[in-house]
Amino acid sequence: MQEETKIFTNHPEGKLGIIALKSCSELGGKIDWYITKWRKESTTITNDDVPEYSKETFLLDVSTPRFGSGEAKGQLNCSIRGYDLYILVDVTNYSLTYKISGYENHMSPDDHFQDLKRIIAAANGKARRINVIMPFLYEGRQHKRSARESLDCALMLQELIAMGVTNIITFDAHDPRVQNAIPISGFESFRPAYQFVKNILKHCDDVTIDSDNLMIISPDEGATDRAVFLANVLGVNMGMFYKRRDYTTIVDGRNPIVAHEFLGDSVEGKDVWIIDDMISSGDSMLDVARQLKKRKARRIFVMATFGLFTNGLDNFDKAYEEGLIYRVVTTNLTYQTPELLNREYFIDCDMSKYIAYIIDTLNHDESLSDLMDPHKRIQRIVAEYNENKK
Repeated sequence: MQEETKIFTNHPEGKLGIIALKSCSELGGKIDWYITKWRKESTTITNDDVPEYSKETFLLDVSTPRFGSGEAKGQLNCSIRGYDLYILVDVTNYSLTYKISGYENHMSPDDHFQDLKRIIAAANGKARRINVIMPFLYEGRQHKRSARESLDCALMLQELIAMGVTNIITFDAHDPRVQNAIPISGFESFRPAYQFVKNILKHCDDVTIDSDNLMIISPDEGATDRAVFLANVLGVNMGMFYKRRDYTTIVDGRNPIVAHEFLGDSVEGKDVWIIDDMISSGDSMLDVARQLKKRKARRIFVMATFGLFTNGLDNFDKAYEEGLIYRVVTTNLTYQTPELLNREYFIDCDMSKYIAYIIDTLNHDESLSDLMDPHKRIQRIVAEYNENKK
């Protein structure tokens, strides 16, 4: 697949409709811009072939108003009969608020999930197909049962399928095996490896991608497959840390980390890319960076699909000032504060074009295989980068 062009052979069976809930309104607007642009420029399929194939906007007017008690409803303000719907929701967007008995309440992941279900309930029986795009998988970290505890993510997936959702699209699921909860339903988890490489090379013109100058690091055993994939595509070595925990103590619902133990070749004098699915508080990432600096790593890039920064940015500011980290790279798949976007060390990976490709491809009922495997695209952009450095 080329960067700018994708030619479709199938004609869409259903009219395209994008519902961007308030939590995803900015991302939804960017996605809509790409798709409207592509379809206006299309010469293979036009409005003569497919009614409403090209429009000024594919965003649909919906709302989720709330009563003074905090209760709410989902409301469609336009017809969606026969539409192929794509509903976007960011369950981590804590910036949105609502009033409950006069108090200001920040929306939690639970609130966002309930609003998603309200819109699905309002659309059901009328839309041709309902697709949910949930970049951060709701309750994705509660994906397995190891004691007497709930299986929230599996229950969420089953609930959406029971409500009539055809496809669930997510990004970098904490454990993609959770899709086993809905084995005969559509579930796809994409990873932004290409966007990471593209944006690092765009913002840093002195990166050397070879085994003598670069190493990919997994901060724990759970992120190993991400690091293995990226290291193999780039042709460099990888290393990993594993977390040694104190299983006699529980703090904030989990066993505290005693130490990070390293497995891998020497990182001395090399740039290091630490890759994971999310930065929550960031303490674990910074501890790994500290360990790598003790091993004389050169520059440390911290990469994560979701930058939540639940404890704020102070620790990262301090780490940058001390030279502990060089760049922090995350995507716009979750809410980003203005403060984060203004940080000198921050690199933002815009995922709107990628999601637009996914939506457009699904609407045409074509294969997602080339979008799911970024191997060739990564190698192409690295080759272009190396050529420009000559």
